[in-house]
Amino acid sequence: MRLTLCLLGLLSATLLFTASVHAAPLILATKSFTEQHILSALTVQYLQKKGFQVQPQTNIATVISRNAMINKQVDMTWEYTGTSLIIFNHIKERMTPEQSYETVKRLDAKHGLVWLKPADMNNTYAFAMQRKRAEAEHINTMSDMVAKIEQIRKTDPKHNWMLGLDLEFSGRSDGMQPFQQAYNLALDRPQIRQMDPGLVYNAVRDGFVDAGLVYTTDGRVKGFDLKVLEDDKGFFPSYAVTPVVRKDTLAANPGLEEALNTLSGLLNNDVIMTLNAKVDIDHQTPQQVAHDFLREKGLL
Repeated sequence: MRLTLCLLGLLSATLLFTASVHAAPLILATKSFTEQHILSALTVQYLQKKGFQVQPQTNIATVISRNAMINKQVDMTWEYTGTSLIIFNHIKERMTPEQSYETVKRLDAKHGLVWLKPADMNNTYAFAMQRKRAEAEHINTMSDMVAKIEQIRKTDPKHNWMLGLDLEFSGRSDGMQPFQQAYNLALDRPQIRQMDPGLVYNAVRDGFVDAGLVYTTDGRVKGFDLKVLEDDKGFFPSYAVTPVVRKDTLAANPGLEEALNTLSGLLNNDVIMTLNAKVDIDHQTPQQVAHDFLREKGLL
């Protein structure tokens, strides 16, 4: 009887300890575009399957999410290496993807933030064209595009080569002005069409602009059969999406690091483009897309 009571007491203590670890839900912050909504749904569904309580906070602005992490109001997020490098740590030096990751991991550790395993994907900026047109005109790189613009300027000045840009890119420190300097690209104001980021893809597809600024993992690149031009001068930094978690959160939640690394290990450019397309083109919900993907991988 005494042994039984001791065992029951030990079991109760263990259950109480486990409950205390997971009593407060983990707060997950994600940004306000399709890819992040899918990452949020993947994380919530998989972590809940692993026994964690997760409270998603979606459509959180980048800087607000960052401050909330540092102030211990948010436990984890999916962040991009280029964002931390340039926006948070103000580093403009050109780096390889590996250097970018190691740099932000080291610098953000000072704030108690841990960068886990980066996904094998790069959601960076690029310019894209209609594939058929790009191939017909032998435009494969951004330098090819600039040369084409200059050729038209000299031979057919009445024809303006139009570039579609989102509003943010024009004013970013890694945006249009330094891009023009890097590629020696001269543009007149009428050649730039500013619009909502989501409309750029439609504008390129429909021929409203000759080329447009896109995100390389957006599902519409694949769905609209656009050709992403090679950044042959390496202007745009690497934006590898990575789970970032507060150090104290990891310490209080055994198994969390392994679970998040499992998710990031499933992602690459082709995978995330396919998932993004199911939401943006096929109009499935991020929750359904995440559920089907996790089930396909045997994780639910």
